[in-house]
Amino acid sequence: MATPAIQQTDTLLRLEVPGSRRLSTYLVAIVLTLGGIGFLLAGLSPFLNTDLLPFTSTRDLSRFPQGVTLVFYGTAALLASLYYWMVIGLDVGSGYNEFDKAKKQVTIFRRGFPGKNRTIAIVHPLENVLGLKVQIKEGINPTRSYFLKLKGARDLRLSPVGQPPPLSSVEDQVSAIARFLNIGVEGI
Repeated sequence: MATPAIQQTDTLLRLEVPGSRRLSTYLVAIVLTLGGIGFLLAGLSPFLNTDLLPFTSTRDLSRFPQGVTLVFYGTAALLASLYYWMVIGLDVGSGYNEFDKAKKQVTIFRRGFPGKNRTIAIVHPLENVLGLKVQIKEGINPTRSYFLKLKGARDLRLSPVGQPPPLSSVEDQVSAIARFLNIGVEGI
């Protein structure tokens, strides 16, 4: 997973948040696409009385139920792969966390699916920022996330969702935000 880039000036701190364009997402999309095409061609072969797959013989497959089942699973896999390719193309989940001393505001921006809420931008005044909260849980399902604690509002997650970032990356980002805003960190 790519480490979010930190861009800083005297009055602005911006942390890029990676979205769905990760190696794991690409691999799942490729496997679903190739598997779906394979299942679909294998399922259509008995109906067309020809081997559509060059590396195997599908002559022993009957039209019902094997052919129909393979066509169904191939179509389902291709639809799932279409979803993954769409998510990759739109880079769902990507965005940035921006702390602007000149405008005196915090902006949390994320990209989503097309529609009314294609982009999500949450803006809070800097004076409402109480501090940062870090949650680190190791084990079978590890989590390494950090939140912005706000006065009169729920905590805002700043870390990317998905694969937990390396501990050094969390430390770098949290310390950069804490130094820039001169706020405390809890949970470490």
